[in-house]
Amino acid sequence: MNITVLAAGAWGTALAIAFAGRHAVTLWTREDDVAHDLRTLRENRRFLPGHRLPESLVIAPDFSTAAVSAELLIVATPLAGLRPTVRRLREEDVLRPLIWVCKGLEAETARLPHQIVGEELGAGALYGALSGPSFAEEVAQGLPTAVTLAANDAGFARDTARALHGPRFRIYASDDLPGVEVGGAVKNVMAIATGICDGLGLGLNARAALITRGLAEIARLGQALGGQQQTFMGLAGMGDLILTCTGDLSRNRRVGLALGAGRTLPQILAELGHVAEGVSTAREVVRLAERLGIEMPITQAVDAILHRNEPAAAAVEQLLSRAPKTELGAA
Repeated sequence: MNITVLAAGAWGTALAIAFAGRHAVTLWTREDDVAHDLRTLRENRRFLPGHRLPESLVIAPDFSTAAVSAELLIVATPLAGLRPTVRRLREEDVLRPLIWVCKGLEAETARLPHQIVGEELGAGALYGALSGPSFAEEVAQGLPTAVTLAANDAGFARDTARALHGPRFRIYASDDLPGVEVGGAVKNVMAIATGICDGLGLGLNARAALITRGLAEIARLGQALGGQQQTFMGLAGMGDLILTCTGDLSRNRRVGLALGAGRTLPQILAELGHVAEGVSTAREVVRLAERLGIEMPITQAVDAILHRNEPAAAAVEQLLSRAPKTELGAA
């Protein structure tokens, strides 16, 4: 299969490396310095240093050339870049089946990625989301990984998952786009929450409770948006949540750890060097939950810390002081 990966951040580069062994893969980036390194050094020093690109991997000179030759497009931009990228594909009449790997809700609109793509491409397009517990660093190393591909067409999901599936990068098909995307979006908020918890030194008991109650929040929102309950028990739900909340490669967890240690958000983001999607997603999830009448106290606490200068310790204390309720179905 001819695959083009649009954007060469850490995740786009890792996927290009992973798929290049079995497919004809082209990688495109808009950053001139990254493109130079990819071509001359065969390494992405800026976003994924230490991993040599396969010789078969082609670095595209321009967007149109990269896109038009593809049988499958993989959009690996941050969420903010998804709409402009898909719109450009539509304007250049490069209508190919596509999947994306970004996670979150669009700023101001609270749209999930499949809603963004559907608005831009209209009826008849084939598209899907690749999501699950996966750090780019480990995928690039060829360490075992399992993820979910959810699409707007069940046949497309099955066929594409089968084509991309490998012994070290296992892909399972799903038809639950809303559920998979909500799991991928809100787990980043929960990773910030658990990072704050650990940064404050609240212990492993507190971390386990936070992850468990965080999963309940994810499921409530996801089902309200049309997601299937079993999705949140799978790779794109529980699996992604556990990894992102506990793995130190998680950018969102690192944001939380620094907040718990008393650092300011501008300092943290300036030093991070990568996008932490949970920062902007927290605000949009709170707005969406309020509109839908869904209680999401952990998400609200994270949003207050990030965007309303609430001290981390005070926000945690408010969470702990909430009145007790029955567990299942409770907020």
